[in-house]
Amino acid sequence: MTVLTTIRLRLEPFAEAHFDGLQTMNRDPAVMRYITGRPETPEETRAAIERVQKRWAEWGYSWWALIEQASGELVGAACLQHLAGDRANPHEIGWRLRPEYWRQGYASEAAREIAAFAFGTVGVPLLRAICDQANTASARVMQRLGMRYCGVERWYDCDTAAYEMTREEWHETPDRRG
Repeated sequence: MTVLTTIRLRLEPFAEAHFDGLQTMNRDPAVMRYITGRPETPEETRAAIERVQKRWAEWGYSWWALIEQASGELVGAACLQHLAGDRANPHEIGWRLRPEYWRQGYASEAAREIAAFAFGTVGVPLLRAICDQANTASARVMQRLGMRYCGVERWYDCDTAAYEMTREEWHETPDRRG
């Protein structure tokens, strides 16, 4: 399992040690507003960790816990996975953060590192990202990453704003500092 690092973050594959931090984040209604619309139960968080660990074993990538290097705090989570968990679908990049870490550039920082991993190490040809149409903050992260808007698409039983970027577009983007 691959650990990634940025200037401020350590991206660690989900492990049982992340349960408390993930549960704190995922039970927050503000965090889950655009994801499920409701807080996540402890049982759902445990099941998610198990599911993610299986995907790491099968795919070699999945969800990372975002650990702030300075404090050791879990500030969020981010992923590289297949849309809807189906290998027939394109690769998806995604993220969520605890509210006290919003608007500090952590999502963009993690997204850039995961996109570099996706295009450089995994070799994906195309990276997609989706968000609730009202989630303008997440859409801005996608735009800062260099992704282009593709329209409204139905994913996870929701009409979502869809963005994408090819490997060629990633390599042609000279400045991804956000």
